Amino acid sequence: MVRLLLLLPDTDNPKSGQVRTTSTAPDRQVMGTLRDLQFALQLKIEELRQRDTLIDELELELDTKDELIRRLQEELDRYRATVSLPGTSVAGAVCSAQIEDKQRAKRKTVISEPVTLDLVTLAMVSHRSCDKSLESQRLIQAAFLKNDLLKNLDEGEIRAITACMYPTPINQGCYVIQEGTNGAQAYVLEEGRLDVTKDGVKLLTVEPEDVFGELALLYNCTHTFSVSAQTDCKLWVIDRKSYQTILMQSGLNSLSHSVELLSSVPFLQSLPEDVIMKMSDLMEETRYSEGDYITRQGATGDTFYIISKGQVKMTEKKPSLEEQIVLSKLSERQWFGEKALWGDDVRTVNVIAAGEVTCLVIDRETFKDIIGGLVFDCTHEVQQCHESNSESERDPDLLSSSTLSDFQIICTLAVGEFGHVDLVQLKSNMKCLFAMRVLKKKLVLNGSQREHILRERRILTESKCAFIVRLYKTFRDADCLYVLTEACLGGDLCSLLKDKGYLDECSTRFYTACVVEALNFLHRQGVLYRDIKPENVVLDERGYAKLIGSRCLKRVEAGKKTWTFCGTPGYMAPEIILNKGHSVSADFWSLGVFVFELLSDRLPFSDSDLNKILTATIRGIDHIDFPKTISKNASSLIKKLCRSNPSERLGSQRNGAKDIQKHKWFEGFNWDGLCKGTLNPPIIPKVKPPLDSSTRDHYTEASVELCTDWEDF
Repeated sequence: MVRLLLLLPDTDNPKSGQVRTTSTAPDRQVMGTLRDLQFALQLKIEELRQRDTLIDELELELDTKDELIRRLQEELDRYRATVSLPGTSVAGAVCSAQIEDKQRAKRKTVISEPVTLDLVTLAMVSHRSCDKSLESQRLIQAAFLKNDLLKNLDEGEIRAITACMYPTPINQGCYVIQEGTNGAQAYVLEEGRLDVTKDGVKLLTVEPEDVFGELALLYNCTHTFSVSAQTDCKLWVIDRKSYQTILMQSGLNSLSHSVELLSSVPFLQSLPEDVIMKMSDLMEETRYSEGDYITRQGATGDTFYIISKGQVKMTEKKPSLEEQIVLSKLSERQWFGEKALWGDDVRTVNVIAAGEVTCLVIDRETFKDIIGGLVFDCTHEVQQCHESNSESERDPDLLSSSTLSDFQIICTLAVGEFGHVDLVQLKSNMKCLFAMRVLKKKLVLNGSQREHILRERRILTESKCAFIVRLYKTFRDADCLYVLTEACLGGDLCSLLKDKGYLDECSTRFYTACVVEALNFLHRQGVLYRDIKPENVVLDERGYAKLIGSRCLKRVEAGKKTWTFCGTPGYMAPEIILNKGHSVSADFWSLGVFVFELLSDRLPFSDSDLNKILTATIRGIDHIDFPKTISKNASSLIKKLCRSNPSERLGSQRNGAKDIQKHKWFEGFNWDGLCKGTLNPPIIPKVKPPLDSSTRDHYTEASVELCTDWEDF
């Protein structure tokens, strides 16, 4: 915009020599236009400001509605616990309506008896293959594929289970399952109809080609419903021991076959056994049909192939010929594409499937990660973290010579499934407070938990880490087992969540870091924890977090797996649910769920129906909507910890826990200060002083220590 000005002398003061500015009519018109534009601009700015305000208000309203939806969903879950709807899975249709609080019920640790491939069980499973018509086999397999949980099994596993199932007739009016009993079998209905009832009320009808009782295949669960025959029925049955044996054998056979194939490749033979086993975990099984091109001549590749089943033909197209020339054929145990592992490889031939072909496939980047040192080095020196100096540690002789009668009971801290926990003190030193876990032998034995309890004791006795509750000594008498540990009286993180709703990022980061240090210590000892959750993380008097003991602790050799169904539904990894075999990677999945819950006060995989929790877990974290309380960096950490492939999880790769520590969410966190105990915790617990000594009880005279060794109880 051009402004026209006239410069004239000031006639009122000729001597001044000053020049006076005079606006013309067009100039005034331009200035008017400018004012109009400025006014219009101000209106637009105000309009945008009002829109921003409206957007803020709508976002606030949306947050309020999200919270309302969450609460209504919780109410709906409570109603579903008593009123169920029919569905494709009978167990999914019958929700547990326990009197105990839903939050506690969903967090109960479940653990099945250890799975072992003993010769007797293997022989029984191998020879139980019952004669079935082709129609019966198809019906059973169709029933499995309709079931939310069992449809995730491999085709070969479903065939093996089908072959092992045996028939049983049920007469009209008879019960197949009775509410309140423990189950060890799952059923497929072939003929007839069954009624499903709870508290005498009919919920639904089981039709042919339906599965029910499938949770009993995972662990010794209590049935929350009854199933009775409307008519004479024919059922096919599979028991838990056979089911778990089949899946374990399938997993071991698959692992053994993959390791054998990899070990037969000359340039891989120099790799250690545990690295070969890790590579077999990471290799994907890919199937091709007749005529499929696996690689094409002239294409750039980064993938290496080993033929697991079938045959391929290698062909070449020459410019002078119209037809492709068949150069050679490769069969099982042979490989191709190995040059792609070392750099970009231009394929010089076509590789075409000659019939049905199965290949084990690995890409260059994954391979380089492996040979770069993917597997944990258990001989690596463990970082020595700061240990708090309690009076008991300054006077070890005080505890080494103590007996059960030397301790005075102050109060009961908690009641558990197999006993309770007392707060105790030494009579000779009232300042020394401890926690005494009292386990009733009868309950431990009846629950088939003897081996798990003994294993926990052995591992914790050797675990001297600042982020794991210290076990000092054990006792026993005729009826009970006693475990003396340090007393962490700051409460657990579950209680903290109930008080605060959810935790801020700073607090969550601190407590997660404590758990990472505990896992780093255990994993370097070859120990799996398998039950990470807020209830199992307690605060000491300083406000530092520690993992408590757990029956799920187990030592596993490097590169090996274990098959026990173990953990807490909602936290356990998919490979545990599917009986695929699991290793330390399962702990990183649970860690991701742990972070999600601390930041949102809810689980990513939750429902009033256990079956739906398990199937949601198998579907994975990518199907979950993250609340706004979880930041972008925290979301990234959770998703990397909860990868479906165990070997791809953050923490499972070559740098181990360092990859977690270096994630953006932990940027700027003082790991050294945490280990030295100089980092200020987000909350310092208010620990109340113990009650007056006059109110304290003693263990009865019958509770005289017989032996500190538990192995023969």
